[in-house]
This record gives sequence, C-alpha cells and structure tokens, in this order.
Amino acid sequence: MTTVLTTTHRASAARWVPFALVALSLIPVLTGSLRLGELVGGPHVMPPNPRIDASPVPVIVHLLSVIPYSILGAFQFSAGLRRRLPGWHRAAGRLLVLLGLAAAFSGLWMTAFYPRQAGSGILLYVFRLAVATAMAVSIVLGFTAIRRRDIVRHRAWMTRAYALALGAGTQAFTGAIVAALPGAGVVVHDLGMGAAWATNLGVAEYAIRRGRGRARSARPALLTSGGLP
Repeated sequence: MTTVLTTTHRASAARWVPFALVALSLIPVLTGSLRLGELVGGPHVMPPNPRIDASPVPVIVHLLSVIPYSILGAFQFSAGLRRRLPGWHRAAGRLLVLLGLAAAFSGLWMTAFYPRQAGSGILLYVFRLAVATAMAVSIVLGFTAIRRRDIVRHRAWMTRAYALALGAGTQAFTGAIVAALPGAGVVVHDLGMGAAWATNLGVAEYAIRRGRGRARSARPALLTSGGLP
C-alpha cells in the first residue's frame, strides 16, 4: 500500500515538471521575444545593444532556436506524453535536435566574435564557450544513443543539454543576487552567471541518478511478480 501511494505521489508530482521548466524559462523567453521583435522591425522596448545592432543575424538565429527549444523541450520530460503519444515525442525530439544545435552554435558564434559584454570578464567568456560546446556535444551524444536504442543514455544526455540551455532562466535569479551584493565586481558577476549553469547541471545529474535508481529498483519487483506490471 505504501509503495502504491509513493508511486502515485511521484506520478502526480512529475506531471508538473514540464510546467515548472516552462516557468523557469519564462523570463528569458519574454525578453528574447521582445528583442526578436525589435530585430525584425518591431517597436524598440529593450535597452539598446550596439553589439546586436551591428550584427543581428546570429542573435536572430539564436532566439528563433532557443525559445522554441526551451518551451517544446520541457514537455519531452513528461512521461505521460511519452507513453500516450510516442510518435509526437519522436517527431518533437528530431526538431529539438536541430533547434538545440542551432542555439548552441549561434551561442558559440556570438561568444567568439561579438565584443565582450560590458561588466563581464574573461571568466564568463570561458563559461559561455564551455557551455555552448557542452550543449552541442550532449545533443549529439543523446541523438547517437537513441539511434542505438540506448534510452537511458539518451535521456541523460538530453537532460544535460536542456539544463544548460535553461541557464538564462536561472541567471535571472543568480544575477539578481549578485546585483544586490555591495561592491560586486566583474569576477563576482561572472561567477554568479556560472553558478546558474552549475546549479542546473547539478539538478539534472540528481534527476538522472534518481531515475536510474528507480529503474533498478523496479526490476526486482517485476521479476517477483512474474514480469507483470
């Protein structure tokens, strides 16, 4: 009875995971949408950014890829959707591979070729290069894993890639904390931005290990019951 209640509680909580991820991405999605509107000829409501105005194409590519990647990718974590609509999960996954790679490579381009953002230092530059590269590598490894029918590794690598992509959402909070610190300089600012990616990766690794642990514990129960669900 306790096992049934625990399983039911976990399933109920898991239903809210996609919505929590969408909520985390809401601030960068809204600000990115406003910036994208400006770049395609809409009203100017965001603070001016000479770096973007001088070379808007990489930013347009980045926003057109990372915004749908953040929203659509959240629902790939719904076990219910995966069970009920496996075809949708596969089709969305193929699209997300393309969107994720476009977001990662456009992020690399902007980091490598744009002038450094005011108030940031070499540390954030290195973080951004590492994160964009790691995101692209994770997506490729996740894609090759599912081609080999290795679902466990596929989920793990795609979870890591999505966690890195959602760094901007967590940076809305870590950035606010850094801004509130008296006398915080460039290094502290960069560390605050890096802490957001580290936090997301930490949560992702916890979720990956917890999922693997549940899968291992479920196998003895299935064997005991003769393989019946």
